[in-house]
Amino acid sequence: MWGLVPLFWPLLKPAGAAEILAHRMVWSLAFVAVALIVVRRWKWAGELLRQPRRLALVTVAAAVITVNWGVYIWAVNSGHVVEASLGYFINPLVTIAMGVLLLKERLRPVQWVAVGVGLAAVLVLTIGYGRPPWISLCLAFSFAVYGLVKKKVNLGGVESLAAETAIQFLPALGYLLWLAGHGGSTFTDEGLGHSALLASTGIVTALPLVCFGAAAIRVPLSTLGLLQYMAPVFQFLLGVLYFGEAMPPERWAGFALVWLALVLLTGDAWRSSVRTARTARTARSARTALALAAETGPPGTAGPAPKPESVPSAVEAPGASPLAKP
Repeated sequence: MWGLVPLFWPLLKPAGAAEILAHRMVWSLAFVAVALIVVRRWKWAGELLRQPRRLALVTVAAAVITVNWGVYIWAVNSGHVVEASLGYFINPLVTIAMGVLLLKERLRPVQWVAVGVGLAAVLVLTIGYGRPPWISLCLAFSFAVYGLVKKKVNLGGVESLAAETAIQFLPALGYLLWLAGHGGSTFTDEGLGHSALLASTGIVTALPLVCFGAAAIRVPLSTLGLLQYMAPVFQFLLGVLYFGEAMPPERWAGFALVWLALVLLTGDAWRSSVRTARTARTARSARTALALAAETGPPGTAGPAPKPESVPSAVEAPGASPLAKP
């Protein structure tokens, strides 16, 4: 669904990007509020209001996603679909870079290579566009910051969207009322069909998120990660094949470098997940073998083997005393 969204925003013309953005905020809150009423999930709201730090983080997330939504809508309706898709291609690289700089995470060698290739791609695209790819960088960094903040808030997808749009609601509604008072609103001036399309921005925003949340429960995480690349792939193809945006050789070179970086990241993540799964299987097998040995005891004895009194647990750090645990 997210990959086909570029087909929707042009349908809302002659509304400008700011008006579309404001309608998206207002109608998204209406849609998720109805969904939460149906499923009766409101307990989280009271808990959030009693935690000022989490509420402040939600406010930051709302501000950052406002920038992301606004830039994306403007980019699509201004003929920059390809550059917008690039933003979501390089988003994983930006997220990794933020993890190193802000969270002091350590990268594996392949991840460092991928980040380096991504930086080279930005340089090539800067030469190709004759300027830095500001749209791509803005979308990538804003979405990476949004993801970092949401990780700290630790709310479900629908609940998080409800909280963020609740914060956006009053400024967005105020802007729409001001726009209508100054004769700049298209909501009532372009017919019922146009009004319905503007109202449906809430569904277009929330429905893919709900479906993503449902898929996250049923689909393996590795598959889900790969499927998330489908959105920028569809956006890129729409930009080139449907909207007819230019792709000179230097842009193809820049995109090729980005795709190479993503292949390196994906391959490294897959190998890491295989190693982790193999280690977990080995640990489970060892625990099962130890449990069976404890139940049957050594050959020639009746009953379980005696339990050692002073042997440290296998999970304790080297040098830790078993007496340290209660």
